[in-house]
Amino acid sequence: MFKNTDTICALATPPGMGAIAVIRISGMDSFGVVSRIFRSAKVNFDLNECASHTLHFGSIYDSAGILDEVLVSIFRKPHSYTGEDSIEISCHGSVFIQQKIIELLIEQGCRLAHPGEFTLRAFLNGRYDLSQAEAVADLIASQSRSSHGLALDQMRGSFSSRIKELREQLISFASLIELELDFSEEDVEFADRGKFAELLNLIDNEVNTLINSFKLGNVLKGGIPVAIIGKTNVGKSTLLNALLQEEKAIVSEIPGTTRDFIEDTIVINGISFRFIDTAGLRESEDAIENIGIERTYEKLNQARIVLFVFDISSTTHKEIKEILRDFEPYINNSDKKWIFVANKTDLLVESPPSFKDLLEYETVFISAKRKENINMISGLLSSSISTDNISDAAIVSNIRHYESLQKTLEAIESVKDGMKNQLTGDLLAIDLHMALHHLGEITGEITSDTILENIFSRFCIGK
Repeated sequence: MFKNTDTICALATPPGMGAIAVIRISGMDSFGVVSRIFRSAKVNFDLNECASHTLHFGSIYDSAGILDEVLVSIFRKPHSYTGEDSIEISCHGSVFIQQKIIELLIEQGCRLAHPGEFTLRAFLNGRYDLSQAEAVADLIASQSRSSHGLALDQMRGSFSSRIKELREQLISFASLIELELDFSEEDVEFADRGKFAELLNLIDNEVNTLINSFKLGNVLKGGIPVAIIGKTNVGKSTLLNALLQEEKAIVSEIPGTTRDFIEDTIVINGISFRFIDTAGLRESEDAIENIGIERTYEKLNQARIVLFVFDISSTTHKEIKEILRDFEPYINNSDKKWIFVANKTDLLVESPPSFKDLLEYETVFISAKRKENINMISGLLSSSISTDNISDAAIVSNIRHYESLQKTLEAIESVKDGMKNQLTGDLLAIDLHMALHHLGEITGEITSDTILENIFSRFCIGK
């Protein structure tokens, strides 16, 4: 898969019937294969002589005659997605036509592409580095403005360019230390230890910043997890339905209706939020309900934002404080934002005695049943996640990159310790090479077939 020069083909659009479908071909014999089944509407037309980035109308023929009228897009190497000669056939979206064209291409010498093989070839031919190639899959999977922007920036090289800069700075000093080893008997020092220490501190800070950005990058990529918690019958499921604008959760006056968590995602101001409606908190003898309550605490651990819902018409400030005492470790967690949701305002005939006390918290007063003030919750959710500086900074959203950066940091710390302990250049060089190795793994300058297979096997066939 990684070294072959076959000409490959695959459906690049989603499988199934549609208005049109696109079939992609790439490889050294792309023009030869397609020219044997395609006839242009022009007289004396030769596909092999067509210029790159041109579009041609004609027909695909099989043994029975015309199969379909199509448009053929020409991309000559190296100015194509894969860096190879490449052609895209836009045909009508009949499943029969799609399958028949692919069969014809295979008969003429093509091979069906493996998952992600087009992007793999783009990487192998130097069109993308490995982190950019991975961002292609993230871009395809993006479902919000924030995840789209993050993937697009990474695909265009904002992250990998920073990694390459760090690696080049380390390489320059590593080469000087290696040079010192050749002159060890003369006791010559080529690498200025003071400047080297400054560089290590700079790289240490940079890598730490990238590692810390993973918390934000990961949730922007997969959606901000929001847990809806509270006692039974306070309107958590009604609130979820109001936020989603659909009847997702069963609503009932019977306590304990929600026995397991219910999850769904919506996009607010370009940011994806993953809502989790949890089982109501209470003492119960129902074994199944108790499992649901245990899962509530699990989801609370995973949440970045917590909507604490209570019935404002019947809950006193003292009761709220007692409930929150159980959640004190979670409330004091700086990684979690708490929003208090005072529900069932429609049942109030006058301001509750606890109204003033509730103002010390970030409290929203709503009626989920009447869908009143729901937009205030949406506003608080979107304002709690700042994405203003995302385009100006490299954000890590890939677990593989995160793990490689952690290993890089460990190696840099070992070099710094070695400097403090005045270790010889040969010992410093060992940890320096480890740091370079882990940085190289991110961009694909150092990799293996196993890593490549693992990454590209997650792509769709036509990408």
